[in-house]
Amino acid sequence: MIPADTQLSTANRPRVGIPWRTSQEERDGTRNKLDFYFRAVRKAGAEPQEVSLEQSPEQLRRQLAELDAFVLPGSPADVDPSRYCASRHPKTITLDPKRDKMDEAILAHAFDSGKPVLAICYGCQILNVHLKGTLIQDIPEVRPGRPNAVPHGTTDLAVGAKSGDQSHDAAITPGTLLAKLSGSSAAHINSSHHQAIDQPGEKLRVAAQSPDGIIEAVEWTGDSNWIVGVQWHPERMPDDPFAQRLFQDFVSAAKRAHAAVAHKT
Repeated sequence: MIPADTQLSTANRPRVGIPWRTSQEERDGTRNKLDFYFRAVRKAGAEPQEVSLEQSPEQLRRQLAELDAFVLPGSPADVDPSRYCASRHPKTITLDPKRDKMDEAILAHAFDSGKPVLAICYGCQILNVHLKGTLIQDIPEVRPGRPNAVPHGTTDLAVGAKSGDQSHDAAITPGTLLAKLSGSSAAHINSSHHQAIDQPGEKLRVAAQSPDGIIEAVEWTGDSNWIVGVQWHPERMPDDPFAQRLFQDFVSAAKRAHAAVAHKT
């Protein structure tokens, strides 16, 4: 079987924009985590392109118009709580206004133009905020004593416990796109976050939840556009069939969007 990433020439692949995770990483040229997303997109048959957080509005407008779809990556920063009319919790430590502004611009463009979006971790959270949803600013402090609690990130761990990605099961909502892609009512996912969706945004349906009720995925229901947010990191699960199918389906949607634009022109 020919790998997906060799079936199309680079020129004919859909172009997927991926913003830098943080302003600091872009300034320093630190790409180690950003490259996980690039590899996953290429493996699924698309061509990833960096979206700079430093460009002017006019430069951004031109670049977004040339792209077919977008991956909104994770970030060590948190979404600014003022964006969902909340006061700042003490555990909301690092903000990145340029990243917030970039993702909001990308989402506005994607919704207006019918371009697919795969929003991951921080990206999932700002997708929810963009659609007037709210966030839990720190899971262990805001939701202590959760029945069936599972660790979602290092803030959930006891002193001396293993750091890095955690993992736990998630229940997949029947009838969702994720249920189709997973082929199951459950999935085992990685986890590295301290915030999560609280109230889902407008026309977002919950597509997955952890055993303690934390929302792990949402899907857009407002029209036929492919827009999915996942709280976990499928880009760091390259050998997982569910993660592979998620990126492949996203790229298929990007190809359809590319073809639709080509037909109009």
